[in-house]
Amino acid sequence: MVADLPSGLPAAVCIVLHMAPSSPSALAGILERSGPLPCRFAGRDQPLNEGEIIVAPPDHHLVIEDRRVRPTVAPRENGHRPAVDVLFRSAAAARGSRVLGVILSGTLDDGAAGLAVIKAEGGATVVQDPDEAMYPGMPASALANVAVDAVVPSELIGETIAAIVSGAQLPAYVSAHVPPEDPDAGDRLTSVCPECGGVLTEQAEAGVPYWECHVGHRYAPTSFAEAQGKRVEAALWTAVRVLRDRGALLTRMAEQFEGHSQMRSARHFRRLADEAYRQADLVRETLTEAAATPLGNFRGIDGEVAAKAAEVTGAAGAAGAG
Repeated sequence: MVADLPSGLPAAVCIVLHMAPSSPSALAGILERSGPLPCRFAGRDQPLNEGEIIVAPPDHHLVIEDRRVRPTVAPRENGHRPAVDVLFRSAAAARGSRVLGVILSGTLDDGAAGLAVIKAEGGATVVQDPDEAMYPGMPASALANVAVDAVVPSELIGETIAAIVSGAQLPAYVSAHVPPEDPDAGDRLTSVCPECGGVLTEQAEAGVPYWECHVGHRYAPTSFAEAQGKRVEAALWTAVRVLRDRGALLTRMAEQFEGHSQMRSARHFRRLADEAYRQADLVRETLTEAAATPLGNFRGIDGEVAAKAAEVTGAAGAAGAG
């Protein structure tokens, strides 16, 4: 895409790529070598310049304010910092209809809500064709939620951007897209933030639902389900550990009673220990059966396995209380 952007493009280009927060990134250098436009990582409170590419640094959101750009360490959104939604929302607030949002290949649904805000402010929207994307999740989510001006393959995105920015007629290959109506748009859900444990409240922005806690962690629907699934998996493994610890403690108590020839008490604690180990094995079995599906997508487990998980975790809570 960068290779196809023309020299002297009359727009600033801001790029967010999901990356590990602790890893150094060579992205700016790679992009500068790939096309005619100069490229740099965003610094503190720097101006937006036409014909220049600005990249979000690792572990920093990219925020647009008027004609300037600055990196921030605000709460993660959709589990990411940088997150595409932050860039899109701030750009739409600062520049209104002069913004063009582009969604490329990526997993889950970061960017869809922000793209909807750009569209609502009168800006333009471009999405890579999910059929040819290496990871179709982000393009597919954008198409499911946003009226998109252009759906094009990656090799034609640069040309499409140049045409929109210059006010030229869109090429003949460009197709627009309107998402289907959502019959459940009026429903609202309150839940728990997978990251900090605070209350998450469902809201909507430009018609796209999202969940946000009081700290500021924000999730789009698919990212929320993914993060929640990981929390469920972690909770079940914690249940396995706690139940096995309980079994070991009860076994030790039984051995002590046996050493004092108090066989009735010893048998009682042996039974409790065996039950704790049985419950731990059931939870482990649930996790093993779930291994055939992505555990991050834990809601995909079939009803029988999910029911077993609920039954065992409930039993674990009762055993721990005893």
